[in-house]
Amino acid sequence: MKSQDIIDVLENGSLRVRAQLLDASNAAFLVEVLPRAEADPASAPGPELYGVYKPIRGEEPLWDFPTGHLAHREVACFLIDEAGGWGLVPPTALITGPLGPGSLQRWVTDAKRVLEQAGDPTSAAREPEAGAVRPTGIDTADLEAGGQEAGAEADIVRLLQPGTDLPGWLPVFTGELPNGGQVLVAHADNPRLRSLAVLDAVVNNSDRKASHVLRGSDAQLWGIDHGVTLHSQAKLRTVLWGWAGEPLPEQDLHRLEQLAAALTGGELPHRLAQLLTAEEITALRGRVAHLRRTRRHPLPAPGWPALPWPPL
Repeated sequence: MKSQDIIDVLENGSLRVRAQLLDASNAAFLVEVLPRAEADPASAPGPELYGVYKPIRGEEPLWDFPTGHLAHREVACFLIDEAGGWGLVPPTALITGPLGPGSLQRWVTDAKRVLEQAGDPTSAAREPEAGAVRPTGIDTADLEAGGQEAGAEADIVRLLQPGTDLPGWLPVFTGELPNGGQVLVAHADNPRLRSLAVLDAVVNNSDRKASHVLRGSDAQLWGIDHGVTLHSQAKLRTVLWGWAGEPLPEQDLHRLEQLAAALTGGELPHRLAQLLTAEEITALRGRVAHLRRTRRHPLPAPGWPALPWPPL
């Protein structure tokens, strides 16, 4: 199914909430997206697709992101990803669901497996009443085997003994364990992961943890959780520093050129203006121009913590 076809389903389908993701820092729900024509979603033969629904009313205020909404940034990142041709952010739409306006993103891992492992407590996972965000019996441990938010990050980031030289892995930093021992954090030297690092620099991602990278049912790597992005100030915080200072891949330079062209006119600026402030859009153009000029992966910004915590 093409990206626009998925967006059409996300925007026009009806939602059946199956579980709340209790390990998420803001309200998030695993939902079935059903054809709007179904009068009774409970009797539908099966969902068009699964998604993660994040209502704006369930967002916790952030001191360093005082304006706008996380849901708007989620959608803006998808639009930017699509305009550049990266194809790294799952299709994401702004919709009105059972808890009001919010973002709805395609679920890229095996949702049925997650629900089976969680026991799918339907009686507790029914659509929440207006004004309520209720637990559904799903906890973090149930989702770690493939959930959208927890994800399996073993093939993305590894904790190694300091001094380990593992082919195909790039060292990022050395840290201290609770017992006082040292650990080396490294990430995979993967071309799609490298392109994600470029996209993160474009959107100024302030929270690229390993668990925010998923291997989907299609075996591709996907970047999720883009609510704290696109700030006008430099806030890049990521575990993907293994390529810092290195030349950008030619394919990503082409994507940057494509995005720069899309930002100069046409539909993209208008759509972003509905989601972001003028200052944030100006800063976005500036980051794209800087990357095109330097043609290198950025280095950590001075005076700002370069790593998310926890990194996994």
